[in-house]
Amino acid sequence: MATKLSSLTRWLRDYRVLSRYKTQWSLAALFLLLAAGATLAVPLAFRDLVDTGLTSDAIDLKFINLLLLAIVLGLTTASRFYVMSWLGERVVADIRKRVFENVLRQSPAYFETLQTGEVLSRMTSDTTLVQTLVGSSISIALRSLVMLLGGMTMMLVTSAWLAGVMIVLLLAIVLPLWALSRRVRKMSRASQDKVANTSAMAGEVLNAMTTVQAFVREPYEQKRFDTAVEIAFSEAKKRIAMRSFLTATAIMMAFAVIVFVLWMGARQVTTGAISLGELTQFVLYAVFIAGSIGALSETWGDLQRAAGAMERLVELMQAEPSVVAEVEHQDGTVDIPMANRSELQPFHPAGQLEAAVFKDVTFSYPSRPDFLAMNHLSFSVPQGARYALVGPSGAGKSTLFAMLLRFHQPTAGQIEVFGRDIAQWPVSDLRDMIGIVPQEPVIFAASALENIRYGRLDASDEEVVAAAKTAHAHGFISALPQGYDSFLGERGVRLSGGQKQRISIARAILKNPPLLLLDEATSALDAESEREVQLALDSVLPGRTSLTIAHRLATVLQADRIIVLEDGVVVEHGQHAELIEQGGLYARLAKLQFA
Repeated sequence: MATKLSSLTRWLRDYRVLSRYKTQWSLAALFLLLAAGATLAVPLAFRDLVDTGLTSDAIDLKFINLLLLAIVLGLTTASRFYVMSWLGERVVADIRKRVFENVLRQSPAYFETLQTGEVLSRMTSDTTLVQTLVGSSISIALRSLVMLLGGMTMMLVTSAWLAGVMIVLLLAIVLPLWALSRRVRKMSRASQDKVANTSAMAGEVLNAMTTVQAFVREPYEQKRFDTAVEIAFSEAKKRIAMRSFLTATAIMMAFAVIVFVLWMGARQVTTGAISLGELTQFVLYAVFIAGSIGALSETWGDLQRAAGAMERLVELMQAEPSVVAEVEHQDGTVDIPMANRSELQPFHPAGQLEAAVFKDVTFSYPSRPDFLAMNHLSFSVPQGARYALVGPSGAGKSTLFAMLLRFHQPTAGQIEVFGRDIAQWPVSDLRDMIGIVPQEPVIFAASALENIRYGRLDASDEEVVAAAKTAHAHGFISALPQGYDSFLGERGVRLSGGQKQRISIARAILKNPPLLLLDEATSALDAESEREVQLALDSVLPGRTSLTIAHRLATVLQADRIIVLEDGVVVEHGQHAELIEQGGLYARLAKLQFA
């Protein structure tokens, strides 16, 4: 439990949660103390009423004082509730922003072991637990603690002997309750993990609905999800049962102690050792203490659950990306001017730098360290050249793109982009110079205008339309119900494959990067869509530095140079006609396709 609490404490310290909102915390503490003081004053008023009698001349004033205490208690309690609830919502909003900010910095390898649904579960269910802790449980716990300490102090003042007996007996029941609470903590973490598993499974299935329905696997997926939900429910039942037992034990043992002490007090009244008013005051403080103990046992369970949730959130917030996000500029490094972005014309950095250079690059994926995805690979791409990558599946083509974008680091060797080792480029600057058209285009749940503008957020509407025209996308976009303002649906479900690809090309054109990567841009399209996309590429590529992955060799016939890869090694390079004459791997692939 200490580890869980330390995660929570460390986060509160590192992200200055207390100092950032010190005004609100101070107000909450003030209202808490005022409300506790008003509550602790109530038994004193009742003692005075009992000892002086109801026939006193000041009876009206005494009841007016009680009413004033109730008003103060109501106002301060409501104010404390508002401020603490505000803090709960504010802290959770900060946590969610911090988690999402750090998750965005992670490389794709990070998500190979952590499912998207797991991240979403932590950002929703786990943050809700923290919100409950900060906005409610902490407030209740602090109030109960103040009431417990204040009540015990007043009981000591009223009758030191009775209070001493009660305190000793209450301390005797704390240790077994503490042992039980450790079991609740373990069960809470297990329950949260099972809930996260159900979220991850649901997210996976919903993202593949067409496949699920095409294979008529709805009953199968329903059964899988039902099983996961029941497992989560089973874990939750264990946690609830143990927490209920803990609460019942705490309340019963606390009240047993209180009843025993009150019995002793009643006997002292009969002997005249204390007055009836003092016993009444003692009884009310005993009730406050019993209620505080019960509330503390409840909030202790909330604290355990929130501490476990906070540990999972801290894991996301403190995860270090495998690639450093920023690198300071060093003396002698090359600065690439990124002007003319709005002209949509090919442009190149000043000087005759090679756009990309691979020098004896070797790479193995962490999950497969014995397999070389790249094996001493070397070649260079001049500025303004159209290069193509060809080879069988698994040859290392997509890995090469991932290396250029620094999604992975070379195991050995060096990669340079525009004259500088990519390790010396700030990641954001490096990726800003590279545009990519992926094999499976990503379409956001937004309008066509917003999807294209994703390439350059400050682009005007006219620039977006110009990019769409260059990508041969203007026609079908204009035909949509609201034109460029048409909502494209989640993952672009309202578009065909070719239309999605042309939106993706328009996005890359609008970015207008010095280096353009095309990853199988036409491999999944029908002949007509492929022709439209190829026309778009033919309008874009001349004069630009581009590197194209292609299985359909007809799309790279006009490339300045074709790099043929096999098992992570460059086995051939040259133009189409030259490679055909060599009769090697490229010639065999061409024979299979063109035959």
